[in-house]
Parts: sequence; C-alpha cells; structure tokens
Amino acid sequence: MNLNKRSWIKVATIGALSAAVLIGCGKKEEAAAPAPAAEPLKIAFAYVGPVGDGGWTFAHDNGRKAIEAEFGNKVVTSFVENVPESADAERVIRDLASQGNQLIFGTTFGYMEPMLKVAADFPNVKFEHATGYKTAANLRTYDSRTYEGAYMAGVIAGTMTKTNTLGFVASIPIPEVIRNINSFTMGAQSVNPKIKTKVVWVNGWFDPPKETEAATSLINAGADILFQNTDSSAVLQTAEKMGKRAFGWDSDMTAYGPKAHLGSAIINWAPYYTKAVKDALEGTWSTGGVWWGVKEGAIDMVSMADDVPADTKAKVDTIKAGLKDGSFHPWTGPIVGQDGKEVLAKGVVADDAFMGGIKFYVKGVEGKVPN
Repeated sequence: MNLNKRSWIKVATIGALSAAVLIGCGKKEEAAAPAPAAEPLKIAFAYVGPVGDGGWTFAHDNGRKAIEAEFGNKVVTSFVENVPESADAERVIRDLASQGNQLIFGTTFGYMEPMLKVAADFPNVKFEHATGYKTAANLRTYDSRTYEGAYMAGVIAGTMTKTNTLGFVASIPIPEVIRNINSFTMGAQSVNPKIKTKVVWVNGWFDPPKETEAATSLINAGADILFQNTDSSAVLQTAEKMGKRAFGWDSDMTAYGPKAHLGSAIINWAPYYTKAVKDALEGTWSTGGVWWGVKEGAIDMVSMADDVPADTKAKVDTIKAGLKDGSFHPWTGPIVGQDGKEVLAKGVVADDAFMGGIKFYVKGVEGKVPN
C-alpha cells in the first residue's frame, strides 16, 4: 500500500513538473512582440523660389537638411519649390496637408492667407508661416531679424563707399523690406553721416533679370555699393561685372562675385527649425509668434572682405556682441524720418510692435515708399 502510494505520488510529481515545463514553454512562445516603432513625423516645406537660388530659399533648405541630420529616422521631410504667392499656394499647401504631412512650413509672406484657409480645414496639422503676422490655433508664425544683418552691412558700406551713394534693390513694399532699407541706411550713417540711399523696387522676391536691371540702374545713378532684399545672387553678380561692390543676402554669396563681395548678411534657419520639430515631436508645440536674430544664432554677418578695414570689422563684431547680450539695438532714438520729423525720441528703443509697422523711410533714403 505504501509502495502504491509512493508510486502515485511520484507519478503526480512527474506530471506536475511536465505541466509546468509545458506551461513555461507555452509562455515563452506566446511572449508579446516588441511594440512597432513610432511612425516618423512627416514634414513639408513650401518654397517661393528654387532651392538653388543661392539666397532665401537656399537658406531655408539648409535648415530642412539640418533637421534631417538632427532627428534622423524620427522625421521625413519633403519640399515643393517655386510656389507662387497666388492661388497656387493654397492648392500646394492643401495638397501637402492631404498627403499626411503633420508639420508644414510656408516660407514667404504671401502665403499668409492661403495658410490660414488650409489650417482651418486641417485642425490636426501644425502649420508654420515665415514672416507673417496672422495666427490660428494650429498656425504659428516665425521670422528672423534681418534688419540686424542689414544694419551691420550698412556699417561696412558707409566705410567703403567713395561716392556716399548706396543702392538698394527692394522686393515688395511691406514693413519687413522697408525696415531693412532703413536699417542699412542707418548703419551706414552711423559711420558716415553723408550717406544717401537710392532704392529700386522690382515687385517680386526672385526675378534675376529684374534684379539685374535694377542693380544696373542704381550703379548708373551713382551708387558704388549695392544691397538687396531679393532672393537671387543677381545684384552681387551685376556689381562684379560693373566693377562695384555689393553684399550677399540670406546666404553666403561670396562665390557669385568674389571681387565685389563685401560680406554676407545671412540667415541660419536651423536653430528655429530644430525647435519647431522638437516641439512637434514632444507634444509641446503651441501657436504664437517667434522672432529670432543674432542672439539666437539666426542672423550673422560673415565672410567680410579682406580690404574692409580692421577697425570696421571690429565695430561689426562689437555690434554683434551687443545684439547678442541685448545691450545694443539699431533702432534707438533719436531717429528722424525722411520728412525731418522725429519718429523715435532720444534714448527710446523701438519695441517689436513699432518694428513690425514701419512704413516710412528714414532721413537719407531717397524717393517715396510705394503704396
């Protein structure tokens, strides 16, 4: 009887162990598979010009490449170039949203109304509009303080001119561009009070033939140093051909006119694009407006020519340092308008609201602001 009992106990024990092994094996085989990797954030850019313009769009595309390098397989980017500021902009931006892009950058002022319309129809997509001022719950604006670069270029131009006449090829008469004309002139006048600035408007951002024609007319009118608020390298190339001097704008344009080139006022979009993508990935993105300059690494004056005097280069470096630490602002009164009336009292520093609404020329700029 005891033997039988022991036999039964042995059989039961063996059975229990076998069951445990089988259960254990079953659990091993049924272990949960690793969670699938998160889908990359789809990001799209709408460009007003070609990526090879050497200026504005080229700078934005460098920013796009920078976020690819920063975030790797967490993002997928694409772009559409040569999107006009017209009904086509709404069509393109709407198409980008329909393709499943979750973050869309529109990189020129004229996309403002089209982006507002599309943003209303795609509330789950985040939109970013460069240089605009209208926002929505899912539409943020961003800009760079290009007037800081224009002022530094003016300091160089005021030192280097022989005729005391500067030329400015301007795109579209909006506060952004008028502000840059004035800032360039003020920078030049800070070292040379005799400066006068002539302006030719081309009514477009990227139009090399018109930019060339405008630059030629300014040189023929006595300007020996040119600046621009247009997107191609045509102004610098024209100065090179005609034996005058000029600046690069938005990107380093040295290679387009090495003899004419005095320096390039550049925009680095990488810091802001990195922030925007990080916000979207981490769920901290919010609407509003962002305006970055030298302080944030978005604006710089680079590749100053060898013949720019050392003391002028040192002055530019001092201005950069002041812009970075907040001790210097180009728009500090007294500042007088073209009509001789004071627009900013002595010691008063213009705030962003003032800067965003500039529609007048300062003293020294010739001609009238177009309607």
